[in-house]
Amino acid sequence: MSITGLNDLKPDDNPRHIAIIMDGNGRWAEKRFMPRAIGHKAGVKAVRKIVEYCASHEIEVLTLFAFSSENWRRPEAEVSLLMELFMLALQREIDKLHRNNICLRFIGDRTAFSEKLQQKMSEGETKTQGNTALTLVVAANYGGHWDMCQAFNNVVEKMNSGEINREAISEQLIEQYLSTAGLPDPDLFIRTGGEQRVSNFMLWQLAYTEMYFTPTLWPDFDQNILKDAIKSFKSRQRRFGHTGEQVLNKSIIL
Repeated sequence: MSITGLNDLKPDDNPRHIAIIMDGNGRWAEKRFMPRAIGHKAGVKAVRKIVEYCASHEIEVLTLFAFSSENWRRPEAEVSLLMELFMLALQREIDKLHRNNICLRFIGDRTAFSEKLQQKMSEGETKTQGNTALTLVVAANYGGHWDMCQAFNNVVEKMNSGEINREAISEQLIEQYLSTAGLPDPDLFIRTGGEQRVSNFMLWQLAYTEMYFTPTLWPDFDQNILKDAIKSFKSRQRRFGHTGEQVLNKSIIL
């Protein structure tokens, strides 16, 4: 059942950045005695609905965990299908995203993908880079450990070249070399499918993120369930280490 009254809440209370692990495509299909491939195709339809909602409700950034660095361990046939769906979705959706003023951005190690897929990803980023209604971040071959390692390696490289010194290293500096540089950290993290873990997703960026877990399998995740998650987010007091009294008295700026 959907929580009502969301429209009575102020738009400026919305999370700026929502990050989602889209879990449960395969199980959704298996429950219906269908091939897992059908579940992945149904999951693409769910993505469209959620992107449309976020773009029209003043959400600045939506990050979707499309393919993790660990997903290569899945059966070869399923991985091949996921790559085909990824390419097909890009071919079909880039123009639609552009027409709807949505900026597309990819994070993750794309060198493992085919040259054709890498080229299509770059084309999508270039075509939509000036759009402002929503930044849609797709995490593909992404892992939080990888993200931090590549950031640390870049910092070390800058140190070795003399561009920065050791005393300059800070959280703010490291964030400049994460794959999400320039984006706000997620305010709300959602995982579908009933699991309650972050699975190596945005480990640095989720430090103060509000978590929302739902048993709903991703193909069944819709705008009403997203509204419930946002409603839950708005009901929470985000203290960032301060006391509740400080927040209520507005003696700090979050």
